[in-house]
Amino acid sequence: MRKLLCVGLLVLLCGAAGAAPKNIIVMIADGWGFEQKAAAEFYDNGGESKFFDWMTPLAMSTYSATGTGYDPALAWSDFAYVKNRPTDSAASATALSTGVRTKNGMIGVDPDGKPLRHIYQAAEDKGKSTGLVTSVLLAHATPAGFSAHDSKRGNYEAISQQMITETPIDVIMGAGHPEYDGSGKKLTPDKTNDKQYQVVGGKTIWDGLKKSSVGADADADGSPDPWALIETRDQFQALGAGDTPKRVLGVAEVDTTLQQERGGDKKAGPFQEPLTETVPTLAEMVRGALNVLDNDPDGLFLMVEGGAVDWAGHDSQSGRNIEEQLAFRDAVAVVKEWVEKNSSWDDTLLVVTADHETGYLTGPANEAEWAPVENKGKGQLPGMKWNSGEHTNSLVPLFVKGADSEAIVAKAVSEDPKRGKYLHSTELSQTLHQLWK
Repeated sequence: MRKLLCVGLLVLLCGAAGAAPKNIIVMIADGWGFEQKAAAEFYDNGGESKFFDWMTPLAMSTYSATGTGYDPALAWSDFAYVKNRPTDSAASATALSTGVRTKNGMIGVDPDGKPLRHIYQAAEDKGKSTGLVTSVLLAHATPAGFSAHDSKRGNYEAISQQMITETPIDVIMGAGHPEYDGSGKKLTPDKTNDKQYQVVGGKTIWDGLKKSSVGADADADGSPDPWALIETRDQFQALGAGDTPKRVLGVAEVDTTLQQERGGDKKAGPFQEPLTETVPTLAEMVRGALNVLDNDPDGLFLMVEGGAVDWAGHDSQSGRNIEEQLAFRDAVAVVKEWVEKNSSWDDTLLVVTADHETGYLTGPANEAEWAPVENKGKGQLPGMKWNSGEHTNSLVPLFVKGADSEAIVAKAVSEDPKRGKYLHSTELSQTLHQLWK
């Protein structure tokens, strides 16, 4: 009897260790860095609590196929080192989705232009529902880098056509509405042009979506269900509860970003300029996306991008950078709530990270000298200095929690003197692919 019990226990343990996550959710704050995170925490609560302290903290390197790599000794001794040939969002998103480094500007293809296998495809092969949510253009580099294949990230129309008409993805949400400006104001007909329709597949596809926006059963040939198009904030909010369409394309009524490109003084402190109330929050989008995707009993894959953290970093917008981080923080909180109410940490793996750092943010040190962002107290803009308008190769935060998260932690074998254990973005993605092999 004892022998049988031991054998049974061994089988049980082996089965548990080999079980793959039912759900994987990857959340990317584009352009996020350790100092950006500190600045947002200082503003939000005076630094008394840390974002995502309920997750396992790590760090991640992000360089592309043509980058210089990451050497901790040089990163902290040579101020200019991390500015040398950094990745862009296209190459970094491709690495995070496929596990393969590629050249800057390339979407879902290797350096020779050969298409790569996205993590959402691994999910689809297992019968899972899949979704992409972003706070910027829905065909921008990160959502595109998780779904499309193109050697040029700027081919918006071709990329968005792939995403909308060729993939079986169940939820796509983002900005990029061709009929509204950056503050969510309706454009007059004389202000619109065909170029504005590129990120929604072109005017012909957009007009078709507007005319037929009701979900339906899949065709007999197994092709994906038609899209249910949603646009207003009320529609996004309503999607978060109750019955849902099978497939949702959500295009918020705003041009390039949900909030970061709104009017007013763009260098003002956080929330000094009123938010655009007609536009959904990233958290509202995520709640709706999860309500659609969790109808699938086989599980789900969801990628969420807080994309305008990067846009604010490029423009040295300290206030709006903090705003975008807090919006991302709130979206992560929605995912945490969903896991604990509708799933479990035994079934779901959550990854929170960035694709690269943008703006080379430090504290207000002397020229070419690193110093941490300064805490000025809750509700006060921290002491911040933007040292670049571009990306860097600085390590970025990485947090993991849930099913098989220990497989990711085990890959973090490199050590940085300030940021601790780190791994590369391709190692993160390769681990996700292995879990769903």
